[in-house]
Amino acid sequence: MYTIFQPISPLWESFPITGTAENAAASSLGGSIFTDIFKATINNVREAEDTVAKTEYLLSTGQLDNPSEVGIAQWKADAATQLLIQLRDKVLSAYSDLTRMSV
Repeated sequence: MYTIFQPISPLWESFPITGTAENAAASSLGGSIFTDIFKATINNVREAEDTVAKTEYLLSTGQLDNPSEVGIAQWKADAATQLLIQLRDKVLSAYSDLTRMSV
């Protein structure tokens, strides 16, 4: 049996919010935590979509023993896409709030 599922890692483990020297060095090099989070989320969506394509291929060629893996992969891809959409909407909302502020 061929399984291609990998565990989901929480975003907060990849991007610590505490003000460490490593985070300060990363931000001084031009990277920000927001950019890193968006890149990780976009990569997560891409990987989830690739997993869906692989499981659908394996199912269509008869190499997949458990057809429910396709549904699980589709659900994970949908959840990853919804997370990206929610992050985008929150950032756009915060940006519009900032532009409406008077100084």
